[in-house]
Amino acid sequence: MTHMLDNLVRLLALEKIEENLFRGVSEDLGFRQLFGGQVLGQALSAASQTVAPERNVHSVHGYFLRPGDASLPIVYQVESPRDGGSFTTRTVSAIQKGRAIFTLMASFHGEEPGVSHQSMMPEVPGPEGLKSEQEVALENQHLLPEAVRDSVLSAKPIEIRRVNGYNPFKPKPAEAVQYTWFRADGQLPDDDHLHRYLFAYASDFNLLSTAALPHGISTWAPHMQVASLDHAVWFHRPLRMDDWLLYAMDSPSASGARGLSRGQVFNRAGELVASVAQESLMRDRRS
Repeated sequence: MTHMLDNLVRLLALEKIEENLFRGVSEDLGFRQLFGGQVLGQALSAASQTVAPERNVHSVHGYFLRPGDASLPIVYQVESPRDGGSFTTRTVSAIQKGRAIFTLMASFHGEEPGVSHQSMMPEVPGPEGLKSEQEVALENQHLLPEAVRDSVLSAKPIEIRRVNGYNPFKPKPAEAVQYTWFRADGQLPDDDHLHRYLFAYASDFNLLSTAALPHGISTWAPHMQVASLDHAVWFHRPLRMDDWLLYAMDSPSASGARGLSRGQVFNRAGELVASVAQESLMRDRRS
């Protein structure tokens, strides 16, 4: 495991300070506010630590209520609405300065036989030979705001490679479809809960930019106010974050300063392992 990935695993592990009460530190990724994927991943980590190990999360729904402060820790309070014979449900509130900044509901389910079908994996080039997001950022570092340049150019625990060559620093209007390969930058232990809350963390990357594609908008533009409003994940099959996953994203609609993005995630074998949906704020301050 690389140093950066080890830091991310520890970031999401959390400190248990009381029964059903956890505390996590914050990380500044250079965004204007706390990265939503961090809060999502930590909240799912908190919920997972209160559930029997044989039950894995299959469904996550979260709402971002207020911008988080990347300089402050976050307290996660877990409640247990249901511990049934087949399903376990947890709700989590992420709290800063005495107020909830994020709320999550997650459902857990044990392995069970049943019918099976799935969408087909898109035919796209594999990750080999594609530039990583960090390489693209280095090539365009002169376009980065100085205040966030070091954060953006630093090594990352999640490696992302874009298939369709989209350059977020020089955006041009394009179809609202985006494909990226992503994986954790290092080997991870065989812990299903860990792989799923790491996935939740990484699933927040690039959904918002997919909704911006038809408009040639850079989410870095100073006149744009952007933020995740909600986030949903459905886990269909076991997954590993230390092997390449294909994120196939599209945006069917944007209106009223909001954009909707969807994603399907496939492993290298072509299995659909997860589906994601997110609505984002896309406000042009000039208007």
